[in-house]
Parts: sequence; structure tokens; C-alpha cells
Amino acid sequence: MLGAVVCAGWAFGFPLISNLASQRAWGWSAGAGYLLAALVAALLPRGRSGDAARPIRVAVAIALLGGIVIPLVLLLVLGQAQSEVFVVQQSAARLVHTGSPYLPHPAHWTGYTPYLPGMTLFGFPHLVLPAVLGDARIWFLLAFLLCLVLAWRILRGGPLAVPFAAVVASPLVALPAAVSGVDLPMIGGCILALALAGRGNAARAGVVLGLVCALKWTAWPAVPVALLLLLQMGGRRAALRGLLWTGLVGGVLVLPFALAFPQAMLEQVVRFPLGLSKVRTPAGSPLPGHILAQMGPDGRTASLVLFGLSGLAVCAWLVARPPRDARVACDRLALGVALAFLLAPAGRFGYLQLPVLLVLWPRLALRTRRPDSVPVLLASNEDPADDAGEVHSVASRLAVHGRASVPGTAESDAPAPSRDAVHARAAAHPDRALRPARTRTDRADRVSRTDGAPRGERSAQVDRTDQDQADHAASAAARS
Repeated sequence: MLGAVVCAGWAFGFPLISNLASQRAWGWSAGAGYLLAALVAALLPRGRSGDAARPIRVAVAIALLGGIVIPLVLLLVLGQAQSEVFVVQQSAARLVHTGSPYLPHPAHWTGYTPYLPGMTLFGFPHLVLPAVLGDARIWFLLAFLLCLVLAWRILRGGPLAVPFAAVVASPLVALPAAVSGVDLPMIGGCILALALAGRGNAARAGVVLGLVCALKWTAWPAVPVALLLLLQMGGRRAALRGLLWTGLVGGVLVLPFALAFPQAMLEQVVRFPLGLSKVRTPAGSPLPGHILAQMGPDGRTASLVLFGLSGLAVCAWLVARPPRDARVACDRLALGVALAFLLAPAGRFGYLQLPVLLVLWPRLALRTRRPDSVPVLLASNEDPADDAGEVHSVASRLAVHGRASVPGTAESDAPAPSRDAVHARAAAHPDRALRPARTRTDRADRVSRTDGAPRGERSAQVDRTDQDQADHAASAAARS
């Protein structure tokens, strides 16, 4: 409930402070949705124990509806969006007609295309589909959602629906998805690439990295982080394979344009976002780098120096302590890009969604992760009648001699059956199948259910559980 109230306050601030019609429309719709979600979470009855999460699910659904579905559909119908959506769509049309996504000498900042050529792919649907379906925001969002789902599966997260909907409904994703969305594919691609690298899948991680690096150069810091993670997971060969695929895919998408239009790419892709071009970018938030850049040439130089030093410091830290899993890799990348965005001469608050999602999504997946269990397989008969004699023998030994005489229990002095004995038994009875046998983990589960009792009572409860199971087996054998 508190989170929904905070989101509502954030959304209602946009109609008051923003001069963009798309952001103001999103603020009214999302603020109402978040506020209603908070009321539902607070007032909706919890219901039975099996349905205790129902208020949360309903609140998330309402937030999703008000935060992204309604404003996105409304803005699509009205044709309102931030300028970057039209820049991407125009770059695709320009590529088809002139062979280059960049204007040679733009006179206004709206003529600049501050993206690498790969971003043009999201403008192609606008050329072949109706206006609403071809809007680049839809394809930005679909690519982002696909990357999140795949990363969740690779990280072996638990139930996906509620955390997935909650993240998408939050202002972190809902605002850019409704009004722009140009950074969403890059963010999702970075998360997916690091998840693949964490599993040691060098080729797929390299392909995803190559695609992401062809969208915006701000994704390039993900390359050394992913390669160091591959080095830890699969050795030098894996890291080289990942680097090869990254360079191959990214090079195919970027190098032809870099060789054909070097000046246009340098001016629009590098100098313009850094605030060093002839035409200044309107992007800017009161972040440290932007404030320094506003102080004149010396301040701009100081901002660039701090920008470079922060990058070198993060690189040194990565080499000294390379990441060993996907979560740590996402954390290291998040820190690096956060420092870069804070110290860049033309940084803005919207850029910070990348480090926040890098930290958030892997943690959500790992928090809900279901532990893997490896059962011990022993030869046994699926027909209880065939094993009646054996069950009756074990039950009798437990009743007469106690648990210590039963092989396989924690207190047993007798050795467990060897692997050769198991295979011999399986060969002697080919009609018998392999099935999981009760192991020490089952006893540990019974002990964990009695952790709240004193030690003596816990031991007595476990003993009674074993005795009850033996009595039940003996009864089944007698009925057989």
C-alpha cells in the first residue's frame, strides 16, 4: 500500500511540473490508478489463507491498468509521444529512402539521431503497419518484456505473474513505456545478456550483447562486465567466444554506417548526447555533471574528467574483483552506469532507470527461486504386493530392535547399499522401476517442522513420526 501511495504522489507531480503533454496525461491516469490500487490493498478483505494475496493481485492489476494500459492506448490514439519516438521512426524512413539514418547537417535538435543504427529497426513497423500498431513504443515495450521473461527463466525464478506485473506497472517502466520507451530494449537486453553469461552461455550472451550495443553506446559498459563473468564461469575460451559474437553482431549492424557516415555519427551519436555538439541537447536534469557543465568551459571539462575517472575506477574494481554470478554482475554494471549518468554533462533522471532495474530484476528472480532437489534413486517395485514381505520385514525389525537396526536411517550403524548392489538388484528384477527413495532430506524436513519445540521434544516428535510410518507400513503389509 505504501509503495502505491508513493507512486501516486510521483505521478501526480508530472501534471504540475512537466511541460510535455504526454507526461501530463500519463500523470493524471497513473496517479489515479496508483491511488485506487492503494485503497484496494488497504480495504479489500484478505479472505481465506489460500487467498491471502488476492488484494495484492487486484491492486497490481489496477496499477497496471491505470499506469500503462490506459495512458499508452490514449496517447497512441492521440498520436502524442516524446520526440525520440518520432526521431526513431523518421530515421527508419530516412534509411529506406537515402541509405542513412542520419541527416548530414541538421539545423535543429529534432533532426539529430543520437542512436546507433540498430535502433532504426524499431522504426520499421511504422512504415508497414497502421499508425497505432506501427508506433515504435509498442515494439520497444515488447522487446523489453520479452527480455525480462527470458532472463527470469534463465535465472530460474519462481512464479512470475505478480512481480512481473508490479515492475511493469511501476513508474520506473510505465512512464517511459507510455511516452517514449527508447531505453527499454537496451535495459532488457543488458539484463538478459548478463543472465546468459551467468549460465556460461557465451554464444547467446554475445549475440544479445551485440544487438544491445548496436542500439546505444551507453550499453557498451555491459560488454566488459559480461566478458569477465564468462571468464569466471567458463574460462578464457568462453570469454573469447562471447567477445567474438558481440563483435560480429554489433559490427555487422554498426560498422557499415560508421565507415560510410563517420562525421554524422560522431556529431549525432557521441557529441550530441554529451552536450559537445553545435546544437545543444534539451535533455538535462539537475544532476552533478549537468550542473558542472552549466558553469562554463571549465565546468564542462571538469564534468568530463570526472566522467572518465569514474569509468576507470569501476574498470579497476571489476578487474580486481570480477563478478562470479549474474546478480553481482548486474550490481557492478548498475554502479558503473549510475556514476556515468550522474557525472555526464547532459544526464537526466530518466537514465537512472537502467541501474535501478539492473539491481531489482535479478534479485526478484532469485528471491522467488525454487531450490533444486536431486532425489536418490533406488530400485523398487511399483506394485506394493510384490514388496509385502520386504516391507513386513523392515517393519518387524523396527518394532523389535528399534530404528537403529534399519539401514538408511541417520542412527543406523549398518552401511547403506552399495551402487553395485543396487544395480544387481535392478538386473535381477527387470520389471522394477527406479523411483525416488526417502532420504535424509525427508527426515530433515520433518525436523524443520518441529524447530519451534525444545530439543528433547523435537527428537521425540521425529521418533514418533518414524514409528507411525513403520506401523503404517506393517499394516499395509498385513493387508496384502
